[in-house]
Amino acid sequence: MRPNIPKIAAAALLALPLCSCITVKAPDKPIDINLNVDIKQEVLVRLQQDVQQMINQNPNAFPPAPTTPGK
Repeated sequence: MRPNIPKIAAAALLALPLCSCITVKAPDKPIDINLNVDIKQEVLVRLQQDVQQMINQNPNAFPPAPTTPGK
């Protein structure tokens, strides 16, 4: 028995419109990415007693921070 090729072709052509179609479209509005990031940094410095003594013995090596007038 020989397959009926015209019937198979007709069935394939009828099945094509039944396939789903996927479309990709760019959005109308720009994409908004809101990053609310809060970065906190803490620095903790601990001086050993010998380092503190060295600072006290050489005050010119580590001058105090300047102060602003009126504060």
